[in-house]
Amino acid sequence: MAYSWFKAFHIVGIVVWFAGLFYLVRLFIYHVEANEEPEPARTILKNQYQIMEKRLYNIITNPGMFLTVAMAIGLLTTEPEVLKQGWLHFKLGFVVLLLGYHHYCKRLMKQLAKDECKWSSKQLRALNEAPTVMLVVIVLLAVFKNNLPTDITAWVVVGLVILMAVTIQLYARKRRLDKEKQTEPVVQQQT
Repeated sequence: MAYSWFKAFHIVGIVVWFAGLFYLVRLFIYHVEANEEPEPARTILKNQYQIMEKRLYNIITNPGMFLTVAMAIGLLTTEPEVLKQGWLHFKLGFVVLLLGYHHYCKRLMKQLAKDECKWSSKQLRALNEAPTVMLVVIVLLAVFKNNLPTDITAWVVVGLVILMAVTIQLYARKRRLDKEKQTEPVVQQQT
């Protein structure tokens, strides 16, 4: 019975944690893009994003991470023999990467608050896709365990990364074209 409770709240923690991670870097993107706005909008937006980032990180993302990790420890205490299985070692490796990503987001948040962040919005869009890749791999490992077809999984991950890269490029192109269209009427009115 304890296993089911730990598993249920482990899943809840994962959902909350990833929701926070996905939205946090999206806020970073908007925060960086606020630099393109004229004053006073720039300062107002940057201050608002800073508040939102702190609240999201402290009220949603951190508790989601802590719940996920605590419930994982609970799961391992109910079934310690699973620690001998290879799939779990790989899964825990990806979880360690995810924890590193989580804490790196805190570092970026502090840099943004001090106006010291060197990341562009395009680079942050790419960074925002990292937890998606980790989530896919972690879920596949949890579902398939030692029967994970690694050759197919590798192709799926590579395809996912390529799809994300192409999508980011296409979106950047669309934004550039939309911006050009917005400036055309202004240029025509001035002539």
